[in-house]
Amino acid sequence: MFAARSTRRSNRWLVGTVATVLLFLLAPVAPARAADGVPVPPRTGMTNKGTGSVSAADRDFVVKVRLAGLWEVPAGNMAQAKSQDPRVVEIGKAISAQHVVLDKLAIDAAKKLGLALPNRPTRQQEGWLAEMKAANATTFDQVYVDRLRAAHGAIFPAIATIRASTRNDAVRKLAQDTNQFVMTHLTLLESSGLVNYGSLPTAPPPQADSGPVPVDGQMLAAATGTGGVPGMNTSVILLVLAVALVAGVISTMRIVRAR
Repeated sequence: MFAARSTRRSNRWLVGTVATVLLFLLAPVAPARAADGVPVPPRTGMTNKGTGSVSAADRDFVVKVRLAGLWEVPAGNMAQAKSQDPRVVEIGKAISAQHVVLDKLAIDAAKKLGLALPNRPTRQQEGWLAEMKAANATTFDQVYVDRLRAAHGAIFPAIATIRASTRNDAVRKLAQDTNQFVMTHLTLLESSGLVNYGSLPTAPPPQADSGPVPVDGQMLAAATGTGGVPGMNTSVILLVLAVALVAGVISTMRIVRAR
């Protein structure tokens, strides 16, 4: 009788253990942050002294940031003067004011690099301003949003490339700050309700894989999501482990019952 009770207790303990382990294995992994907890890049470790070598791409990037302000500030001023939509007026005011701040950051970076900056927009940018100037109250809003939305979308690749590759700390900081401004301006422009997403240019198709990149086991695990086993899904592996665990427990229970 005592043996029977011991066997039942062992069985209940094994079943409880299996259930707990299965719940742990098959439960979805909780995100590191809440859905609304979008992280803000920390400033820790970033310097702004102008130290580090400067490439031609770095110089071109600083010039492009300066050029952006040279046409987007007057464009924002026109939005405030010509638009009859209070939301577009507000957007133009915000983008214009923020570009004044960003322009100062570009000038500061240029001084550290000993780089001369332009004082006039490019011909293309002047053409955009002329188009806005010629637009009437009915057509201005669409022209303004379309031109600025396209320009902000086009500068993203340059920001990403410089932020990831520059060896100069002042350029690195300017790239990070610029990214925050550009993302804000994109969101502001899209809040107008005038962006036609269907007409946006499509991204180029991905290039063919040129071969495996040597990485350590941890990076490979993160890339594949399988602990370093390419071509397998994490859920599949967890399911296999769970099945193996159940099979092991069943075998153990049979042995205990036999005794």
